[in-house]
Formats: sequence, structure tokens, C-alpha cells
Amino acid sequence: MTDPLLRFRDTFPILSRRTYLVSHSLGAMPKTVPAQLARYAELWDEWGVQAWAKEWWTTPLTVGDVVAPLLGAAPHEVAMAPTVTVAQAAILSAMDFRSGRDTVVMTALDFPSVRYAIESLAPKLGARVVVVPSADGVTLDQDALHAAIDERTALVAVSHVAFRSAHILDARRLTAHAHAMGAVVSFDAYHSVGVIPVDVHAIGADFLTGGVLKWCCGGPGGCFIYASPSASERFAPALTGWQAHARPFGFEDSMTYAGGIQRWLGGTPVVPALYANREGPRILVEAGMTNIRAKSMRQTARLIELADARGYTVRAPRDPEKRGGTVAVDVPHAAEVAQTLLAREVVIDFRPGAGIRIAPHFYTTDDEVERVIGEIDDILATGAWQRFAGSRPTVT
Repeated sequence: MTDPLLRFRDTFPILSRRTYLVSHSLGAMPKTVPAQLARYAELWDEWGVQAWAKEWWTTPLTVGDVVAPLLGAAPHEVAMAPTVTVAQAAILSAMDFRSGRDTVVMTALDFPSVRYAIESLAPKLGARVVVVPSADGVTLDQDALHAAIDERTALVAVSHVAFRSAHILDARRLTAHAHAMGAVVSFDAYHSVGVIPVDVHAIGADFLTGGVLKWCCGGPGGCFIYASPSASERFAPALTGWQAHARPFGFEDSMTYAGGIQRWLGGTPVVPALYANREGPRILVEAGMTNIRAKSMRQTARLIELADARGYTVRAPRDPEKRGGTVAVDVPHAAEVAQTLLAREVVIDFRPGAGIRIAPHFYTTDDEVERVIGEIDDILATGAWQRFAGSRPTVT
């Protein structure tokens, strides 16, 4: 059966050189990115400081509009941010914890960088953080999460999809419960946007952050924040900058926030990254998230089938409706096996507590899915992993 999504393979040059199964960490680069970076350089060269007025100043918003369809967001509801950690910290800084609601609810499956920021900042803002545990490190008892949200909860800041296990949270159900309790919800969707369909309006999200680095194939330096129109009316971040001012070039002594999504901007944007960031999301919109999700579910199911047949430990939800785009396979000497796979140009990554994370994407062939498990078989059977015994893992 012909896979219509494979027509996009030629758009990503690295796919002709490597078996690339690490889009949960860094998506493949579209071949149009160099031309976009060249445009950035040409504007700087031709116009100097006037390049700000030509294009640069508005790039956090214009690129946000490119990303918006992948979130189900409307134009002018998404802005670009330097990192998800900064975006989530800005959301936290907008909460008033003096009103009797002094609690932030998180989970043990959330990405550590966001937890570091929130757990460090919250006490300084007069808040406490409640972390809901995971019994198996893979899934989360959503009833337990709901039980942790009470009349003291101001903010629920959780991952839509867990980074280690690809467990999908029922976002719509969570938001409905949190809103009924009077709490605001902020999702970290770094591991969902670009591999599963997301609709912020259907979810009812107050805030949703993520990045184009991974599944969106947009490269580093491009994260995004969605704020619902009602959230932008209710809240304004204390962690802010001059792009969020209603009159930034007035250089006024005090802050007057702009309306809508602009109030969630910060200081001067990282312009070169934004020129690269827009290309991948454009391709994903063309490919269609429903098509991407269907292929992802099929190929991740095949990975689990192959791993099960060999008795390898799988750390990913078995229910495809609760599984994102990554399957973690744990085997003996997994860190060394991962290093050996990289040396064989099968690009994956390894995470302690998870194993070898494998992420087929819309440009992945079925043969590549078969190959990665076959290579693991060979590495274990031949002892090839011993070459990397005692070495430090490669950062991927």
C-alpha cells in the first residue's frame, strides 16, 4: 500500500543519510530552511536597523500565526517565546496567590525544566506546589490528578503528553474539572503538537505552550504560547518585557500591557531562529494532522508488537488513544545499545527510567521501523554494545 505521506521525504535531506527516529527530540530540518536564514541575513545586510520595521519586529506574531493551525487556534492567538520554561514561568507570574488560592498542581510526569522553574518561583510568589505521583512512571491516574485540584488551586500546570512515556492526558476532561473548581489550566504541549491533533478551543485551555523543535520540524529557539482571549483579559504576566507594552516605542516609565496575545511577549525576540522556525509547521499543516496521527498510531503499534515478540520491556501506553508518538524500549545495556545504534546511523535517544526512545514520524518508512528493532537484536546478539561500555552517553 502506498503511503501518501512519504511524498514529503525529499523535503528533509537527512532522511537520505540516516534512519531518523528521534523527532520527539529534534525534528528533521526542511530543505527550505537555509533560504529562510539567508533572507534574515539579507535583510540585515540590506537594511541594517531598518530591518526591524521591515519584518523583524512582528516575527513573534507572524510566526505564531503559522503555528496556530496546529493548535486549532485562531489568528492572533499564538505568539512565539524563547523557551517553554520561560513561557510557563510568565503564566505563573500572572497568577495572584493572595486571594486564598495558593496552590499550583503538577504531576511527576511533567518535564523537569518546567518543574524546576515553577517549584523555584512558586514559594517566592506565596504559592505551594502539589505534585501528583505516577505509580509506574508511564501513566497517570487522572482521577488522582482531579482529586488534587480543590478550592485552593489557582493553576494546574501539566504536560499534555508525558516526555518519557508518551502518555496522553485527557485534556478536555481535565480542563472541565479544573474550571469547575475555579482553577486555570496551562498545558505543556511540547510532546503533542505536531504528532497528535490539538484543538485548544475544544479543550477549553486557558494557556498552552510548546515548541517547534521536535515534532514540528522547526528547529531550536522557537517556542510558542497560546492564551485564550478570556485569559488575556483576566491576566497579565509580571515576567514581561517591552514587546508586551501597548506603546513599546514610547519608552514609558511604567508598564501598560498590550491587548490579546501581544501581552505575553517579552523582550527583544531571537529573530534568526524565527526565520527557521516557520518552515516545518507549514509542511505539517499541508500534510494534515489527522493523517499524521493515523500513521503514528500504526507505526508505534508495530514497534510495540516487535518489542513484545522479543520480550523487550515497553514503556508506553498500550491503548493507542492514550499513546503519543514515542515508544520507549528498554533492553539490557540500553544506554550502550543506544550509543551503538547512533554509530550505525540509526538516530534515537536514551533516557534513564525509560530506555531507548523511538519516534517514527510522518516521513518514516515502515522498513525503518523494522530496522531499528532488527539492529537492537543484532547489537545484543553480537555484543556490539560492549564497545561503549563505561562511556558517557551522547546528548540527543
